[in-house]
Amino acid sequence: MAVTLADVAARAQVSAATVSRVLNGNYPVAEATRARVLRAVDELEYVVNGPASALAAATSDLVGVLVHDIADPFFGVLAGAVQAEMGRGGEPGRGGEKLAVICSTGGAPARELTYLTLLQRQRAAAVIITGGAVEDPSHAAAVAARVSRLTAAGTRVVLCGRPPVPDAVTLTFDNRGGARRLTEHLLTLGHRRIGYIAGPADRTTTRHRLEGHRAALAAHGVGGHGIPAARVAPVAADGRTDDTDHTDGTGGGTGGDRGPEGFRGDGGRDRGDRAAEDVRGPGTRNGGNDRNGGDDRDRRGRNAPGDGESRCDGCDRAAAHPAASRSGGPGVPEADRLTIFGPYERCAGYDATMELLRRDPGITAVMAANDTVALGVCAALRDQGLRIPQDVSVVGFDDLPFSADAVPALTTVRLPLYEAGARAGRLALGREPLPPGGVAMIRAELMVRASAAPAPGTVRHREHACARNGPAPGPFRCPGRSGTRNVR
Repeated sequence: MAVTLADVAARAQVSAATVSRVLNGNYPVAEATRARVLRAVDELEYVVNGPASALAAATSDLVGVLVHDIADPFFGVLAGAVQAEMGRGGEPGRGGEKLAVICSTGGAPARELTYLTLLQRQRAAAVIITGGAVEDPSHAAAVAARVSRLTAAGTRVVLCGRPPVPDAVTLTFDNRGGARRLTEHLLTLGHRRIGYIAGPADRTTTRHRLEGHRAALAAHGVGGHGIPAARVAPVAADGRTDDTDHTDGTGGGTGGDRGPEGFRGDGGRDRGDRAAEDVRGPGTRNGGNDRNGGDDRDRRGRNAPGDGESRCDGCDRAAAHPAASRSGGPGVPEADRLTIFGPYERCAGYDATMELLRRDPGITAVMAANDTVALGVCAALRDQGLRIPQDVSVVGFDDLPFSADAVPALTTVRLPLYEAGARAGRLALGREPLPPGGVAMIRAELMVRASAAPAPGTVRHREHACARNGPAPGPFRCPGRSGTRNVR
């Protein structure tokens, strides 16, 4: 015979209502009483009837977490943090725990809507939606309608790294500000010919990061006219960008973030586990080409990319990636000519880098839309006999777990993903006060590492080489300094 709630109450010598309060975690109960009830539950091996409880209550113990790709480290970190919070930071047995169900949408808008409907049918206690949105007004309206129905039924909805939607609590990432600071870092190192590998053109995260990049270029008078005016965020006098998103049909709010961007496609399976071999620094070899031997001359003449189909070593697809637009022609502003859109995956970084080198063999830096794309950038540069950062600097975005362990370590922008996921979990469970206006921005931090160095040919580059390799013959007078230093 199945154990009932009354059996547990009798064993713990409390009322059935007290047992229910302990199991649901929705009412304060004395610690001694809670311990006695939970001990009775364990001794009797009592299992709550989930569907019956959900019918009796407004919601169930289920929390849905929508991600674009659970194999993507970006979403894996977020989902792991949310799941840990569902168990009250790894303290099971205290009541009130929730079951986190990870729903991987594959970045498909239709699947996202389907999961929201299914979670509503299951009377989910909360739903957390991670990643940027598709810039499609009809899809934005459909998501807003489902969120409204969920909240009306008692489900808390939290958006993490996504533009705001009415009735939902929103945590956004400072994508514009982070991209701007990263570009400014390259500019201060003397780089002026900077290739930019963006994400999918229809994602909010792609637009926000590109706007930050273009704002920095414009502030330094670099790159021509930039992206179309209709898609540029206003830039304040202090250099900050207005991160308000006007594409989701909500009439405002703080713009957010990470797109369904996560290493989709054939080549996405060799992600972070290949970081060390993908980002090789001085002293490594690949295919017999010494990356550190010889002098400091420009190596672009060797294995120069042509118009043929150079293949990425991480997948079966040719370099002519469908999203790697070959629009760099006469009359195109330099910023547009040196910007290529594509998926947030390693192969897209490889293919786009080959195209950037075709368009401008003299680029001195490549900025990747995320760290995994940066791995593909480094692989392509390595295959062309170019060293990182001596010949070309490479920077990424997100500061995924493998970034600091790459060789050379990757300069990037850190988004505190675990902290953001944990906060989203607390908000979803009502364990943390709502932010003012229901929207909070997660700040980005510039992480300066070894993959970016002064641009070749600049005074700083010569000094950097001197500091790295020691004095070399030949005088060089550094402007602004007294005396003469021997540099390479």
